[in-house]
Amino acid sequence: QIRWTKTAGSASDRFQDSSVFNETLRISNIQRHQGGRYYCKAENGLGSPAIKSIRVDVYYLDDPIVTVHQSIGEAKEQFYYEKTVFLRCVANSNPPVRYSWRRGQEVLLQGSDKGVEIYEPFFTQGETKILKLKNLRPQDYANYSCIASVRNVCSIPDKMVSFRLSNKTASPSIKLLVDDPIVVNPGEAITLVCVTTGGEPAPSLTWVRSAGVLPDKTVLNGGTLTIPAITSEDSGTYSCIANNNVGNPAKKSTNIIVRALKKGRFWITPDPYHKDDNIQIGREVKISCQVEAIPSEELTFSWFKNGRPLRSSERMVITQTDPDVSPGTTNLDIIDLKFTDFGTYTCVASLKGGGISDISIDVNISSSTVPPNLTVPQEKSPLVTREGDTIELQCQVTGKPKPIILWSRADKEVAMPDGALQTESYDGILRIVNVSREMTGTYRCQTSQYNGFNVKPREALVQLIVQYPPAVEPTFLELRQGQGRSVTMSCRVLRAYPTRVLTYEWRLGGKLLRTGHFDLQDSTEFTVTSLSRDSYGIYNCNIINEAGAGRCSFLVTGKAYAPEFYYDTYNPLWQNRPRVYSYSLQWTQMNPNAVDRILAYRLGIRQAGQQRWWEQEISVNGNIQKGELITYNLTELIKPEAYEVRLTPITRFGEGDSTIRVIKYSGEFHCGFEDGNICLFTQDDTDNFDWTKQSTATRDTKYTPNTGPNADRTGSKEGFYMYIETSRPRLEGEKARLVSPVFSVAPKNPYGATNTAYCFSFYYHMYGQHIGSLNVYLRLKGQTAIENPLWSSSGNKGQHWNQARVNINPPTSFQLIFEGIRGPGIEGDIAIDDVSIVEGECMKSDQPANNLRSGAAGTLAHIRLLPLLILMSVLSHQR
Repeated sequence: QIRWTKTAGSASDRFQDSSVFNETLRISNIQRHQGGRYYCKAENGLGSPAIKSIRVDVYYLDDPIVTVHQSIGEAKEQFYYEKTVFLRCVANSNPPVRYSWRRGQEVLLQGSDKGVEIYEPFFTQGETKILKLKNLRPQDYANYSCIASVRNVCSIPDKMVSFRLSNKTASPSIKLLVDDPIVVNPGEAITLVCVTTGGEPAPSLTWVRSAGVLPDKTVLNGGTLTIPAITSEDSGTYSCIANNNVGNPAKKSTNIIVRALKKGRFWITPDPYHKDDNIQIGREVKISCQVEAIPSEELTFSWFKNGRPLRSSERMVITQTDPDVSPGTTNLDIIDLKFTDFGTYTCVASLKGGGISDISIDVNISSSTVPPNLTVPQEKSPLVTREGDTIELQCQVTGKPKPIILWSRADKEVAMPDGALQTESYDGILRIVNVSREMTGTYRCQTSQYNGFNVKPREALVQLIVQYPPAVEPTFLELRQGQGRSVTMSCRVLRAYPTRVLTYEWRLGGKLLRTGHFDLQDSTEFTVTSLSRDSYGIYNCNIINEAGAGRCSFLVTGKAYAPEFYYDTYNPLWQNRPRVYSYSLQWTQMNPNAVDRILAYRLGIRQAGQQRWWEQEISVNGNIQKGELITYNLTELIKPEAYEVRLTPITRFGEGDSTIRVIKYSGEFHCGFEDGNICLFTQDDTDNFDWTKQSTATRDTKYTPNTGPNADRTGSKEGFYMYIETSRPRLEGEKARLVSPVFSVAPKNPYGATNTAYCFSFYYHMYGQHIGSLNVYLRLKGQTAIENPLWSSSGNKGQHWNQARVNINPPTSFQLIFEGIRGPGIEGDIAIDDVSIVEGECMKSDQPANNLRSGAAGTLAHIRLLPLLILMSVLSHQR
């Protein structure tokens, strides 16, 4: 299984792309934040996963911005120069940007003009960006340009910005033609006007809001901002900002207050001094009203008794604001309560200036006014319900007036179903829709002081029990087994409520196989002792309680697993017939012993983009072993078409799972020595020692310094290459020989076209004071004793990779041999990487003068060989 991940989390989290599970991760329209290191992780359940990484750098260059200052506070230099100006240029980029300055067409350099200083602030990470003009001169009033460059990486062109400096250049100043604050009624239209009063060049004006973005309905016209039909949500601080890149931006703000009256409430305090819960004749009663008002200073209250205005007196004391209570509160103290004081008291809240509807709150004081009492109906606790239902928790409240009921969880740290810690109810009922198992628990209801008596809260508890069907594992499992063998299925209960009445039933389709009860165990098993065609199918185990059933499903089949194509097949076979090619198709069988013996494979092939499959059957003799490589040669494929190949195993049970792959004609062989079998290269048995596969990341910490590569040919520390280790016990003149796979073609057609030329190339690294020689030989088919020298080089070539290329036009099958010869000392490591053979001659510019042996640079020889063909085992089906 292949999966791509990224340094900062999973690639799928960032791209929402199914390609993170493919061999190729495609990133379309890449953005700068998508740069970083990407990891390709491959695992097949055997050993540790294989991981390779690649770094992606996203290059970009934003438009530069020039700002002008008379004192460069940004540079932490607290100097002030009356006639000194700083021009600062900044641009975001990757790689780091390089800046240059011009005055008109003149390029400004440090030291070229005594009145000009170019430098970088000490606290920044970048190159020179500040142009300092000391003691302004007439010639300093000019047009300045800042050019930002990333040296044309990824063909990103330079970007330039200009600024005209004159004796009128000045930072911006603005004026707001509005009051602060602005108090308005909802529904009104508000217009804020901002004008510039100074600044050269002319500043640009923008409006911002301190809390969030501007309302969607806002209309902007230059410095004028209009909010039609304003609401309470539109209130806040609005700021006008003027910027012309000279000095600091100018900012002016105003606060918009939308007038409102919200949420009126009351409470009754029976006797503030004696802490009674009941109203008694001859004692004191206090009625309090609270209203949220914006702005709070405009709030006024009026009191009425039975509809008649009430004024403060010795026995009826009205206070507008209670210092012990939050703002917006009024109190009416009735001292020495008399029978004649019973009646309806009304407090009316209003805002000065009108325009907002008043809030009126009625409070009835009579002999029937009594404190609250809270109870839970007997049948309402505990409440038992099932997951997904709608349930009502109920607390009955008596008393007059009835207060608001506050619901919360008994565990105060657990939130209510709606996510809040507390929920208000005016009728004592808490309604929960779509109940889930997490809502099981104890709920507390208690009286609030609001709209009732200001006494010690009454409270009660309601227990909620949520029943839910059993959660089981596995919910689905596919089991494959051959006929005549046994298979056991196990279904386990993870959690359920209630747990005391759990039963199970096993079924095959609609047929009941077995039922039973759970005692102490938490799982049930069912075994089929001898599988037959009739016993294949879907087995369901239902585990049941009062709330429903949980189900384990098992698909039991004798279906063969899918074959796996061997992707290290090295390209199509080339034939000297001009229009066709062959392909050696190779695969292994997944879990061949898990089911019945595979009798044959059904091979389907179709040209890419076509609908019709051509099918044939490939018979199999004997048992297939795990990991065994099976080969079948596809012939008469038309160049350069690609083909889709489908392979399906067949057993006594029937067809197994299919695997599909696409084969393409490439006419090329490439080897970077990254895979485990090093592209089928082998070590020569007749040499003195072997070539070694290595990467810099896995290199022995005791390696010899001052010799060998510090990365593979591409510059990757993780990439692999082949090299000869010349440390002891190696001796001068000893040889290591690496032999390529056999490259071959079909017998030459005497009437066919002339043989095609191919370009053979590789990279070599010869660094160290004791470098010996690297030779390349050609071994022709049937002439193993004769090796034709192709290329040779000796001596130190420096700490870098070089490329060698040679044209070949082969007359018969052949192999290539790389021979490394140890020099006079241990600093003589030689490495090779990225071997390739490509149709067509090497470009002429690639080839130096023909000189077979050289003590300096490696050179090439032009040798006529035959059209290239990779020999992949045989030209017929072989295992």
